[in-house]
Amino acid sequence: MKTIIRPFCGHKTSSAAWAERLAALDCNVRDVDLYALDATLLGSADALLIGMHMDQRFLQANTALLDNYVAAGGRVVISGHVAHPFLTGLSPVQPLDGGSIADLTVSRATTHPIWDGVALDDLTFRRGVAGFYGHAWHVPPDGATVIHTLGPAARPLDFIYPLGRGTVLLHGGNDLWSFGGDDTSRRLLPQLITWLVEARS
Repeated sequence: MKTIIRPFCGHKTSSAAWAERLAALDCNVRDVDLYALDATLLGSADALLIGMHMDQRFLQANTALLDNYVAAGGRVVISGHVAHPFLTGLSPVQPLDGGSIADLTVSRATTHPIWDGVALDDLTFRRGVAGFYGHAWHVPPDGATVIHTLGPAARPLDFIYPLGRGTVLLHGGNDLWSFGGDDTSRRLLPQLITWLVEARS
């Protein structure tokens, strides 16, 4: 069984509500205190989910630990705005040039199984409001594959890049695993976890 670690910071969170949606997958999601992360704990993980409310200064102080984990074949999924880059290849968040609906419109640069069947309108809008999925961007490193962009300037929002033998996925918005309403974005959580599990099979 694959192990996916989801750190929490300050306020304990639980992935127990995911159980029904992930029942068909051969995996265990562990909620772990961010400050307990060390080489031993990471060595037991097939993947790591780093949410938007993490202590990025702590993560940045542990860049070598995280780099070594990914370079050895781990997968890290990061959501949110990077203020303090904590992995090789990450860069600080960039504001959008404007805040119109056009600027917040999500476009797909390439297909990926995590977003299979997820409609772009369901990413751009949530209850008729644009910007929940993403309203800022990051400069991807050389060799990255950009999946989604924002606005007419095609600012990178979602991208994946290799680091050693592992992979980093950055989603520059609300936690990618938090989408689960009555629209097609509900597919994101199970398809994300499936991608992580299959990668280590």
